[in-house]
Amino acid sequence: MGAQYYGADSENGDRIDDPSEDALFMMISDLNDSDNTFVVIQPDEDAPVWFASVAVLGEGGYEVVRRDSTRNEHQVTTSSSINDIARDLTVWMAARHFPGRPTRHITDF
Repeated sequence: MGAQYYGADSENGDRIDDPSEDALFMMISDLNDSDNTFVVIQPDEDAPVWFASVAVLGEGGYEVVRRDSTRNEHQVTTSSSINDIARDLTVWMAARHFPGRPTRHITDF
């Protein structure tokens, strides 16, 4: 069975379905500048409309790319904090649309 919402794949072939913040932290921590330089997170579907990637920078730190074509979003940032990257990506991905996932309604009482 595949991912219910999205999967994270690293260059070295590791894959985690529906990764938690901690799992993303571990995958990013395993990146290096020789044979495992990036992680891509995207919906587990044929033509994903969004993705996020984290890549090792040669001078240290990480480049984070977030792209969502349904919202015209394309953001590229750099960071040296794996903890911040994993947390930010988890929050960003939670706001993406997943077919079949119940719509959240917020009501003020």
